Amino acid sequence: MVVIQKRSLRKPSGGRNKSALTKRKHMIGSKPTLTNIGEMRLRERRTKGGAKKVGLLSTNKVNLYDPKTKKHAVVKIITVKDNASNRNFVRRNIMTKGTVIETEKGLAVITSRPGQEKMINAVLK
Repeated sequence: MVVIQKRSLRKPSGGRNKSALTKRKHMIGSKPTLTNIGEMRLRERRTKGGAKKVGLLSTNKVNLYDPKTKKHAVVKIITVKDNASNRNFVRRNIMTKGTVIETEKGLAVITSRPGQEKMINAVLK
């Protein structure tokens, strides 16, 4: 089923907005890419103009920054500890921006948007 991004069918008062406009190609959206823990898998989508967008479906590595030593390291993700956007994402090990994850070096906060990039970046807590 196609996801369409357009104006709501309801007004703030609760009345209906009736539009003469039907579904158009520029209104097409997509379902969210729910990135979880596992072997690295990518999803590539074609966008307007023929460009490509790459989303991360699953990964078990994170590009971790340690502010004390000011060094970066690629470490393994163990589990998701907290997710402010949705508490059910913790049970399902889904990672979004702002998620607190447990790594080999300790707890870290994700600073990138995993569904829209190829790698997860995080900062050690």
